[in-house]
Amino acid sequence: MTSDETGEGTGAGLAGVDPALRREIEALIEARVEARVEAAVEARLGAAVEATSAGKLDAQLVARVHALEGLISDAQARLEAVEAKGALEQVSILVFSGDMDRLISAFIIATGAIAMGCEVSMYFTFWGLTGLKKKTIYADKSLPERMLAAMLPGGASALGTSRMNMLGMGPALFRSLMRKHNVESLPDLIGLAREMGVKMVACQMAMGVMGIRREELIDELEYGGVVTYLGDAIDSKVTLFI
Repeated sequence: MTSDETGEGTGAGLAGVDPALRREIEALIEARVEARVEAAVEARLGAAVEATSAGKLDAQLVARVHALEGLISDAQARLEAVEAKGALEQVSILVFSGDMDRLISAFIIATGAIAMGCEVSMYFTFWGLTGLKKKTIYADKSLPERMLAAMLPGGASALGTSRMNMLGMGPALFRSLMRKHNVESLPDLIGLAREMGVKMVACQMAMGVMGIRREELIDELEYGGVVTYLGDAIDSKVTLFI
């Protein structure tokens, strides 16, 4: 005798019900049970996946935080190192010469110091002012000032050399050799220094003596006297006279 006939097993509570109907009811019950089990399993799996993802995200966040902390520590160390050698960061150059080769050396040193992270100030006085000229003005000048203006070079591209000037042939020769060896010309070096932030100061006292007006000099200059130069030189580790 089968369980359907005796009422035992899953259909024990359906005794006396038509066998066909009873089988349909039992199948429906089993389907509902399976659906509930599957839903419970999927819910648990979803929770497990979310927990795992959260754990991975937390690990990634922790790794990023540690990386940022490392970068901050490195930056602080570099800042402390820079502050520790603050006296090395300023260079002052007193430019007295009006010779092309010496001015080229002065501006190469200035731009090199800027590239190393130093602050650079250049103080131009007397003949050094001729390297900063952009034009010559004769109007509203006295006769001696006009004579001096006529004898002075008209700008950086017209300067002579300290040796082997040879009536102007020496500078032309040096400029040709500099182009051949990819060395910047003096006007280009002056422009580069301005772009890099070199502080250039024209001596007002020397300008008055030599009859040079502000309008004759290049733009973006500062003007001052001996106090201006000494204020920078006192704070500098490196001071040069060129």
